[in-house]
Amino acid sequence: MKVRYFTIPNLLTLSNLLCGSLAVLAAFEGDLVRTFWLVMLSALCDFLDGFAARLLNQYSALGVQLDSLADMVSFGLVPSAVVFSILRTLEFGGENSAWCYVAFIIVLFSALRLARFNIDDSQHEEFLGLPTPACSIFFVATGWMFDKGLLPGTDAVWYAVDAVVMATLLILPVRMFSLKIKSFGWRGNELRFTFVILAAVAVAIWQVKAVPTVIVAYVLVSMVRHLLAKRSESKE
Repeated sequence: MKVRYFTIPNLLTLSNLLCGSLAVLAAFEGDLVRTFWLVMLSALCDFLDGFAARLLNQYSALGVQLDSLADMVSFGLVPSAVVFSILRTLEFGGENSAWCYVAFIIVLFSALRLARFNIDDSQHEEFLGLPTPACSIFFVATGWMFDKGLLPGTDAVWYAVDAVVMATLLILPVRMFSLKIKSFGWRGNELRFTFVILAAVAVAIWQVKAVPTVIVAYVLVSMVRHLLAKRSESKE
């Protein structure tokens, strides 16, 4: 089997990985603002590689695996590095406390999430569990706010608990709607368009500060939608 390494989609995926790797370094150096922007670039490359694959009809098994490996760094390791950096700065449990390493539950559960995604054919239209990009963006936006001094007085325990909760959401068997829009018609995309428009308005008004709230709203809307679907199924 002939393997083509350097197609346009694969180059975009590698760009995602490069930005994610640089974001890890920035997080461990304590520069959480730079971490945020690097992850935003990773997310853009992650979107564009799939778009390019569809546009150029360059799907490949290699591309699928490469995408997950890149996501493991950009959207798995990076948020762990951000939380670790915050907890270390706040001296959670004392300086150099082992409790800081609770941050790495995110990367462990991200690995489980991505591995399950690769073998689950039911996640084309919606996701099972919180997507890793959403988890990563939540934490890098929180890190940006922390670095800017916009979260004064926040207890370190909050960040540790947050890491555990978000990591659990990654593997929780809850259906979460996908924002991938395959057609521009309103029908069938009502929830996606409404959410994207409201999220864009919130970010336009409050900028990065709105991002964590947008991610939380995404989780809550998905959970309500999941519960309503389960209730409807039980009545049939």
